[in-house]
Amino acid sequence: MARRIDVTGAGGVRLAAWEFGDPPKTDRTDRTDLVDRTDLVDRVDLVGRGGGSADPAGELPGVLLLHGLMGRASHWAPTARWLAARHRAVALDQRGHGRSDKPPRGAYTREAYVEDVEAALEQLGLGPAVLIGHAMGALTAWQLAAKRPDLVRGLVVCDMRASALGAASQHTWTEWFRAWPVPFATLADVRKWFGEDDPWVERPNPARGEFYAEVMAESPDGWRPVFEPEQMLRSRETWVYDAHWEELAQVRCPTLVVRGLDGELGRAEAQEMVRVLPHGQYAEVADAGHLVHYDQPEAWRAAIEPFLDSLRDG
Repeated sequence: MARRIDVTGAGGVRLAAWEFGDPPKTDRTDRTDLVDRTDLVDRVDLVGRGGGSADPAGELPGVLLLHGLMGRASHWAPTARWLAARHRAVALDQRGHGRSDKPPRGAYTREAYVEDVEAALEQLGLGPAVLIGHAMGALTAWQLAAKRPDLVRGLVVCDMRASALGAASQHTWTEWFRAWPVPFATLADVRKWFGEDDPWVERPNPARGEFYAEVMAESPDGWRPVFEPEQMLRSRETWVYDAHWEELAQVRCPTLVVRGLDGELGRAEAQEMVRVLPHGQYAEVADAGHLVHYDQPEAWRAAIEPFLDSLRDG
């Protein structure tokens, strides 16, 4: 069970947060929407409120899950479901993604993404929370932890590099988006292309196909992404040209750096990130690529659950 909670991000952008488990009802709920193809949700609107909590009792420690570029909150559903047994687990559709607003001329800057998460934590009453971020979401998480240590009590950084990627990387992504054969006729075509036919796929990867199927929506001419590729490139260009070691070193809370053995974050860089972090720990997941939590959900859980338990017990 999940419910949608709308919050207001930077510049008034409406953001869709999804709370998993069976939280208490409020006086402003109605049946609506789907977080994925199986979960019926309630909706709570916190837009315009100056703060407050959708969980007035505040009995469970908060966890906020942040997807990567092109992702959406529903990608975290398996993780959030087991987290919900002992935590108040919320996943956020970040601006330009999922069910959140996608303003054509909106700000897709690092500052805007960080301020969105800051606003979400405050309006949801989650802080101080554990932030679990994948890729871009992990960068946003550690940038917020450096800015607002009072809101963050722990971090899980999943497969995100602290080093600069450079102009060549941005060019490669631009060309990759152009190679997508959109619109896709069926979701099966989506799964096959991203799981097998995409030039970036070294060997068949059904989990990758499923990951991208989750970010497609049906349109009159076929299946298209729920995001605008141009906005994704604008979001990406705000971090690829810079390194982020200084902000990483400013993170004071316990932080677990997780990499997939075949992911984008190399072991040497991951271990250097752990060294730079004042309270860093390291974990890696075998037989996993960049989409660690999607590739190997059970191994992902085994890697992060002891860390989360230590935060609860500490």
